[in-house]
Amino acid sequence: MFFANENRDIVRAENPGISFGGVGKLLGEKWKALTPEGKVPYEQKAEADKKRYEQEKANYQAQQQE
Repeated sequence: MFFANENRDIVRAENPGISFGGVGKLLGEKWKALTPEGKVPYEQKAEADKKRYEQEKANYQAQQQE
């Protein structure tokens, strides 16, 4: 999602009038074309966000049990 969020506007600007599905398709192609090293920053952001989510979820569940 981080990759898509950063690149969605670029894809739209490069392809005026593109459909919603077309944007997704091009984003998928761009993601697949990235090298493993190019994917690292986005994967790190995703992992950090997953940890944040898990912590918030645990905090919420603890509050619900009080």
